[in-house]
Amino acid sequence: MIRKLLLSLSILLPGTAAQAGCAAEQEACKMDNGEYHLVLPDSKYTRPPIVVFLHGAGSTGGAVLKNKSLVNSFLDRGYAFLAPTGSARFGKGKGTVWRFYPEWDGRDETEFLKNMVANAGQRFDLDTDTVLLSGFSAGGFMVYYLACDAPETFAAYASVSGGFWDPLPASCKGPVKLLHTHGWKDKTVPLEGRALRDGTYQQGDIFAGIRIWHATNQCALENPDVMVETDQFWRRKWSKNCADGSALELALFPGGHGVPSGWSTMVMDWFENVTGQ
Repeated sequence: MIRKLLLSLSILLPGTAAQAGCAAEQEACKMDNGEYHLVLPDSKYTRPPIVVFLHGAGSTGGAVLKNKSLVNSFLDRGYAFLAPTGSARFGKGKGTVWRFYPEWDGRDETEFLKNMVANAGQRFDLDTDTVLLSGFSAGGFMVYYLACDAPETFAAYASVSGGFWDPLPASCKGPVKLLHTHGWKDKTVPLEGRALRDGTYQQGDIFAGIRIWHATNQCALENPDVMVETDQFWRRKWSKNCADGSALELALFPGGHGVPSGWSTMVMDWFENVTGQ
């Protein structure tokens, strides 16, 4: 398992979530076509693994770091926490969104995220082979589309309240390791899908998306090989009858549209298990 030694949450060390910038610097890490915020774990860890967390619509990477509970849970396990900012302006505020939908023009988000990880890895000596790409809501949509179009980009993927939009992809390019978490009472991204902007866009059915991942991972059976409850999560897993090296899991919880309590611990345990860390 990845570096399990816990840090103290009561002391604000130089690499804690109190500093929402570029490691020890106050400003975000700048790149030619975007920026990201980064927090490093305690210096006793060498070449830390990476979790990338993509914000929801109307937010920014800097805003993500205000969720100290989320960030510190990853720091405690020795992960470097990267929070990039989307490229498209959202609404009338200062927040942004990801250009995940195939028909939208603009920044190639996959290329940006790939370059961001390489940039951070070089600057801060991080383990760029052990990267978990995660995201919430619009960030979760981005996770889905990147995993579908370029599955080899990162080691594993975790979407919270994300999914595909209609029309759903006919297929994805290769087996993935993916954990999807969703609230049973989610009204913003309902499990059944939802029309947006008077029907201009349609959020897809989550279970239809899971069937696409079944096919992508070459799973012989639609029914899961494991069904288990851990804390508040109802978990369904597909791996034994699927392509070698793949992993697919759906974790439902009784809440609504949000990152649920206990998610970070669950996803780190899952990530470390499926990647053999």
